[in-house]
Amino acid sequence: MAATDDPSGDLAVTGSVVVPAAALNWRFSRSSGPGGQGVNTADSRVELSVAPLEIPGLTEPQQQRLAARLGSRLVDGVLTIAASEHRQQLRNRQAARERLAAVLRAALAPPPPSRRRTKPTRGSKERRIEAKKQRGQLKKQRRNWD
Repeated sequence: MAATDDPSGDLAVTGSVVVPAAALNWRFSRSSGPGGQGVNTADSRVELSVAPLEIPGLTEPQQQRLAARLGSRLVDGVLTIAASEHRQQLRNRQAARERLAAVLRAALAPPPPSRRRTKPTRGSKERRIEAKKQRGQLKKQRRNWD
């Protein structure tokens, strides 16, 4: 059973980063949408909150990456994920955990390698010049309607 399947345990984000269950804050409320009479009584909507910069075991570069990439989503240093697509609270809890893990995983991912600048090839230069000449010829043909 994966760590994201258990809605009450620790949340494994990457191999080295694990959010302890104590750092996860849950809120439940009534969900909107279809569900019949049950939607009026069951608190199936789930909000999962965590302070990502306070996760234990993060290195300084990881904290800086999280702050930079999640800065616009943080409210008072807290990231909140809401899930209400399922009718059962348990399934919404699992969806919220999976979504939180995915957001944190994406924010912690190292930046892609920088692009190496290259010069255009001789063939691409020649093709570009030839296309420009053809375009000029076309325009020249349009002009000479005397």
